[in-house]
Amino acid sequence: MALLAAAAARRLPRILRLLKPHHFTTASSSPFFGESESSAPVWEQQSPVRTPPDVQFAAWVTRLRPGFSACDLADAINSEQDPDLALALFRWAALRPGFRHAPASYLAALNAAASGKRPVAAENLIQDVLAGACPPDLQLFNACLRFCCDRRSLFPIAFDMFNKMRALPASAACRPNVETYTLLLSTVVRRVRRPPASLVYLHAVRSLSRQMKASGVVPDTYLLNLIIKAYGRCLEIDDALKVFREMPLYGCEPNEFTYGYIVKAMFQKGRTEKGLEYLKEMREKEFVPSGGVYMSAVAALALEWRFEESREVLLDMLDCKRKPDMITYRTLLEELCRATRTEDAFELLEELKERKRGALDQRMYSELLGGLHWISQPQQNSLPRRDRGSDERDSGD
Repeated sequence: MALLAAAAARRLPRILRLLKPHHFTTASSSPFFGESESSAPVWEQQSPVRTPPDVQFAAWVTRLRPGFSACDLADAINSEQDPDLALALFRWAALRPGFRHAPASYLAALNAAASGKRPVAAENLIQDVLAGACPPDLQLFNACLRFCCDRRSLFPIAFDMFNKMRALPASAACRPNVETYTLLLSTVVRRVRRPPASLVYLHAVRSLSRQMKASGVVPDTYLLNLIIKAYGRCLEIDDALKVFREMPLYGCEPNEFTYGYIVKAMFQKGRTEKGLEYLKEMREKEFVPSGGVYMSAVAALALEWRFEESREVLLDMLDCKRKPDMITYRTLLEELCRATRTEDAFELLEELKERKRGALDQRMYSELLGGLHWISQPQQNSLPRRDRGSDERDSGD
C-alpha cells in the first residue's frame, strides 16, 4: 500500500499540470497546491515564428544526403509548404561544417519567408545579402528589391541594394536591368500624386531615368509609361512628350495608357487644343481612354465653352461604356446655362436620359434637372431680404 501511495503522489503533479489551461500561466511559481487564488492569469505572447515539429524536421534532415549542395537545400526549401520548417532547414544548414549558402538557397528562403508572411525573417535575410553573406546574383537582388518595394519602411533598403548593384563590377553580371528599374520606378510613381509635394519624388524619377540611359539599359513600354505617368501627374508636359517621342528609338509603341497619361495631363494643364489633338489621334488608333481621361476632356472643353466638342467627347464616352460622374455632367450643363444656352442644356439632359447606351438613371437625372432649374432662375432674387432692404435703406439715405 505504501508503494502505491508513493506512485500516486508522483503522478499527481503531472496530472494537475495536464489539467491546467495551456494558453495562460499564473503569477505563482508553484505548479499545484501552492497556487494563490488572487493570482491573475497572464497571457503568453504568441511568437510569429512557430517551432516546427521534431518529426518533420528529422525527416527532412534524413532526406538530405551527406555532402548535400546549396541547390539540394534550395529544392528542399521550395518543396516545403511550411515556412517555419523551411526557415529551420535554412538555419540548420548554415551550422553544418563546411557548408556555405549560395544565392539559390537564399532565394528559396526569402521566397518561403515572403509567401509565409514572416517579414522579420525576410528582412534578416535581406540584411545578410546586403552584407555580402553570399555571392552576388541578379535574380536574388531583384527578389530582395521586390520585397522591400512592397513595404514602405524598407524602401531605403531597396535603394541601398540598388547602389550595391551599381557598384559591382561588370564581370559580376549583377548590374541593374529592366526589372530593377521597373520595381524602383513603380514604387516611386505610386507616391507621386499632385504638385508641389510630388516634386520630391519627381527628382528621383529623373535621376533613375538618367542612370538607366547612362548604363545602357533598353527600357520596355511599361517602364517608359511609368516615367510618362510621373511627368503627367506633376504636369511636366514637355518632359512627358520628350519620353513619348523617344519610344520608337527603343522599339516601343505607345498604347492606350501612354496616350491616356499625356491627354489627361494636357487637359489639366490647360493645353486644351493639344490635348484634343492627342485624344483624336488616340481614337483613330482605336485606343479606348479610361473614364478619368474622358471626364478631364469633357470638363476642360466645357469650361472653355467649347460645347460641341465637349458634347461629342461625352457621347463617345458613353458609346465606349465609360460612365461619367455627377461633376462631369454638372460642369457641361451648368456652363451651357452660364453661356445663356439654357434650352440647349435641357435638350442635352433629355437626350442623355433617352439614350439606349449609357442612359442616366432616375436619381442622377432628378438631381441634374433640379440643378438646371435652380441655375436658370434670375439671380437677382437670390439675395436674402435683409441685404436687399439694407441696399434700399442705403439708397434712401
